[in-house]
Amino acid sequence: MTLRLNEQEQDALKVMAEREGLSQHEVARRAILDRAERAGVLDSVHTSGARVVTRYAALLDRLSQ
Repeated sequence: MTLRLNEQEQDALKVMAEREGLSQHEVARRAILDRAERAGVLDSVHTSGARVVTRYAALLDRLSQ
C-alpha cells in the first residue's frame, strides 16, 4: 500500500513519529486503528440513542409539549 500525503501531512507525521519514538509507518497504523475504534464507539452511541428515542418516544413527545 502506498500512502500519499501532502507536505503538511508528511511534516505532521514526521513530527509525531519523532515525538513518540516510532516509525512513521507505526504512527500511521496506530492512527488508523484509533480512528476505527472511535468510529465504532460513535456507532454504538448512535445505536443506543436511537433505541432510547424509540423506547421513550411517547414520553419525549409529552415532554416536548
